[in-house]
Amino acid sequence: MVKEEKQENRGSVEFQVFSFTNKIRRLASHLELHKKDFSSERGLRRLLGKRQRLLAYLAKKNRVRYKKLISQLDIREK
Repeated sequence: MVKEEKQENRGSVEFQVFSFTNKIRRLASHLELHKKDFSSERGLRRLLGKRQRLLAYLAKKNRVRYKKLISQLDIREK
């Protein structure tokens, strides 16, 4: 029963990138309304950096998983 509830691996690179992408999109829409919210902008930049480092790691380790992930999340390749 516990294994059924925990289908996704929350520690996987894909799940972490997915989570960061959701947070980034939410913060970006917030910043469109609140242009002078500089602390949220700083948080957005930190999340972008974390996601970029994870994607670089995944690209180095497994290029196929990397390509599949960026196509699913509609992220530009750097």
